[in-house]
Amino acid sequence: MLGKQSFIKGAVILTAAGLTSRLIGAVFRIALAALITDEGIGLYQMAYPIYTGLLAVSTAGIPIAVSKLVSENIALNNYYGATRVFKVALTLLTISGFVISLAMYLGADFVVTYISRDPRAYIPLVAMAPAIFFVAIMSTFRGYFQGQQTMVPTGASQIIEQLTRVGIALFLAVYLLPMGLEYSAAGATFGAVAGAIFGLLFLVFLYFREKGYMAEKVKNQRVKERVSFGEVLYRIAQLAVPITIGSLILPLINILDLVIVPQRLHVAGFTTERATALYGQLTGMATPLAHIPAIITISLAVSLVPSISEALTLNNYSLIRRNSDLAIRLTLILGMPAAVGLYVLAEPVTQLLYNNVEAAIPLRIIAFSVIFLTLYQTTTGILQGLGKTVLPVKNMALGAFIKVIMGWTLTALPQVNIQGAALATLVGFAISSLLNLGRVRKDTGMKIDYSQYLIKPILAVSAMGLLVHLSYFYLNLFFNNLYAATLSNAAATLISIGAGMVVYGVMLFITGSITREDLQTIPKLGPYLIRLANALHIL
Repeated sequence: MLGKQSFIKGAVILTAAGLTSRLIGAVFRIALAALITDEGIGLYQMAYPIYTGLLAVSTAGIPIAVSKLVSENIALNNYYGATRVFKVALTLLTISGFVISLAMYLGADFVVTYISRDPRAYIPLVAMAPAIFFVAIMSTFRGYFQGQQTMVPTGASQIIEQLTRVGIALFLAVYLLPMGLEYSAAGATFGAVAGAIFGLLFLVFLYFREKGYMAEKVKNQRVKERVSFGEVLYRIAQLAVPITIGSLILPLINILDLVIVPQRLHVAGFTTERATALYGQLTGMATPLAHIPAIITISLAVSLVPSISEALTLNNYSLIRRNSDLAIRLTLILGMPAAVGLYVLAEPVTQLLYNNVEAAIPLRIIAFSVIFLTLYQTTTGILQGLGKTVLPVKNMALGAFIKVIMGWTLTALPQVNIQGAALATLVGFAISSLLNLGRVRKDTGMKIDYSQYLIKPILAVSAMGLLVHLSYFYLNLFFNNLYAATLSNAAATLISIGAGMVVYGVMLFITGSITREDLQTIPKLGPYLIRLANALHIL
């Protein structure tokens, strides 16, 4: 049997898998940007909001609902109930995945005519449509394993999915490039289909390998409450529908951006080609960089749901408060340096990764959304674990409404243009996350120590930001005398990032932002970090 993990250990496993996947994805984006330029990236990105929106309709809330219900049943030793939840969810997602996949295929012409308004986006949309079917089924298996508080299957399947996706996507993008940008972009989007198939096959293999253990538990269960398909479906829907609506908001925002941003850039005086390029810089270059730190908090949120759900089932409120406090502090400790680092190194990073310093303009603004996006994800995981699935939806809807109003107004101003869309995103996430945090405090009784949550980490991140700025400036001057500009920038950027990480880590100990108790929760690495900190006399 795959072992149960603490929520921190589960988060570490998912984070490692997520970072590996994002690293692979970053290499893919760099290569793809070099192949099809920012205009081609714009076509590629025009398919993705539609795909993610429809995927949210077919899957989003159900894996989390499965995770929560499976963990609740296992906490009560109801293994029959846990397997029943999985089978009902699998049936539901197989059907919904097929229907939504077909809808995306048949509706592609409508999308390019009335939404993206670029007919070249048709082929990338159609090529990606089958992925929804396979991802929907795959997400059920992930939710089932997560409910058992074992995150290895999800993490491993993510890496397999990403490796396959990137390999196939790059091969097809190169192979189809002579036919035109739209065909090359379509080859890139088809990678999602191949990745989903291989990720699903891996999870199916694990399920059948582990099936005997759960079957034995069900067999030995004395009392088996016979619950109808409809009753289980209702319980899943009760949790999943609000989560699905909440998960739909972000893809819907992206679709609205697809409609609003290019259109309002036209109003500001930009040509279609230039508007598409600016849209590509925001959504295909700046936003993915700002979302990298969210890998960790998504992992925290996924791991928190079954952990808090189990604690709630057992009425262990002290554990709920302890896990919530630790998760939120970790979120801020990780989100703040990521935001400041992206702001300080916006130009060097976009030059290094995309050979496009213009993308630094929206990146400098959207960098600070990292803090609020990560906080929103973590607090959403806590609220979902508590069964408060509607609240994050309401809070995100309010933030999204304000974002749309701001984006519509600011993006049409010639002197603001794409920066307006970035600023609107920042404000929207800030509102949603702070409303979430307020409700977590109320429902858990958690006390916020502002010194530990904000003041100490801000001192640490300020020192890091100053060092990174000075480090890059002087290193770039030094390397410019030795190497070509591109190599000089790469060396100065990478060394500055490394130096910033070291300084920030040391400052966390010096300011007391991280305690011995915090380190003890980190599996395997924690004891090593304690010994290292003691040797350096900073703990």
